[in-house]
Amino acid sequence: MMFSNHDLKKLIIPLIIEQLLVVTVGFADTIMVSSVGESAVSAVSLVDGINILLINIFAALGTGGAVVAAQFIGQGAHEKAKFSAKQLILITAILSIIIMIIVIVFNGTLLHLIFGNVEIDVMKNAEIYFLFSAMSYPFIALYNSGAALFRAIGNSKISMINSAIMNAINIVLNALFIFGFHWGVFGAVLATLIARAIACLVILYMLSHSDNPLRIDDFRHWAWDGIYIKKILSIGIPSGLENGMFQFGKILVQSLIATFGTYSIAANAVSNNIAQMQIIPGTAMGLAMVTVVGQCVGANDYAQAKYYIKKIMKLTYVSMTIVIAVILMLTPFILPFYSLSSQTTDLAYQCIFMHGIIGAFIWPLSFTFPNALRAANDAKYTMIVSALSMWTFRFCFSYVLGQYMNLGLLGVWIAMFIDWAVRCVFFVWRYLNGKWMNRQLV
Repeated sequence: MMFSNHDLKKLIIPLIIEQLLVVTVGFADTIMVSSVGESAVSAVSLVDGINILLINIFAALGTGGAVVAAQFIGQGAHEKAKFSAKQLILITAILSIIIMIIVIVFNGTLLHLIFGNVEIDVMKNAEIYFLFSAMSYPFIALYNSGAALFRAIGNSKISMINSAIMNAINIVLNALFIFGFHWGVFGAVLATLIARAIACLVILYMLSHSDNPLRIDDFRHWAWDGIYIKKILSIGIPSGLENGMFQFGKILVQSLIATFGTYSIAANAVSNNIAQMQIIPGTAMGLAMVTVVGQCVGANDYAQAKYYIKKIMKLTYVSMTIVIAVILMLTPFILPFYSLSSQTTDLAYQCIFMHGIIGAFIWPLSFTFPNALRAANDAKYTMIVSALSMWTFRFCFSYVLGQYMNLGLLGVWIAMFIDWAVRCVFFVWRYLNGKWMNRQLV
């Protein structure tokens, strides 16, 4: 077997810890920002919808690079794997800098176009947060690509350590800037910018280490190779479009939520924050799936690929059920930390409870499982399914249930659950019919 139980533990446990750190800093950020007021929480929530959209595009590039590198490693072609790693860093840097410049130039215009006439205080805070978030895009993009490369070789400990460094710096600076200097939203985003810059520099240094199988030994000379870039983008573009359309749809839905009032925006922000805790194991298992299945496919061993897909999915369901049960029990004690009104708190609790119960059954098949298909170079299929389901069910039903049936924020979340269920059906059908196999990329 290509991965022993010990190998899987070494890969998965650091990934879970890393995801826990990511969610924890988001939790701490929101609590600290909430001390400034609900308008600040709402502003951060609106802009983070755009930030997550762009960061997911960068992460999709990292996934493309990880799949290519993992398949080369499965073949035993280590020099090609190294070269593909350098091409990933090159294309990530170029794309992230272009996006950063666009966002800085059209900052306010984009926010007014997407979110319309939200309250003045919310928009003012949103413009500050968006501007400085844009400055951090190249850093988080390069960090994500570097972390994806380390995961491709089964070394998730490196990304875990870097995530710990980044999140520790973020939390400490958040506390200093918000509570010490009273900089509000600006303090929160400045802390994020500094933390991401440091994490980026650290992981790029680690990539150049002589012990790294995907070592980048020269950061001064870069050569564009269209063949390798095409391989990376053949996974990265469908994954990026899938994530991009998914997040863009969420942004448009957020513009609908904004019409429900500030309390709904704040409740949505807090609910999403705690919901992310519920899916920590599933997100980590999805990252592990790319490494494991990618290497199996590179070795042309689909029997092992199927074995590990089933094994990882079983682990996902068990771990997510346990985590969700614990978080649902703790939610009544967590919500008071956000200093929200009683109306906002009650609404947030309903969303969190629904997310936990329904997510335990269908979230893994909707989001962890399709990473197996992507790792086998079937990213176009997952993109088509996700896009059609997102726009047909999540987006349209949000308006039908939320606005026209007057269910408000709860209607938007119910539409999201319908979207998950549809994805499950099509992803499982694709796996069972076997059309995802024999589609090697390298």
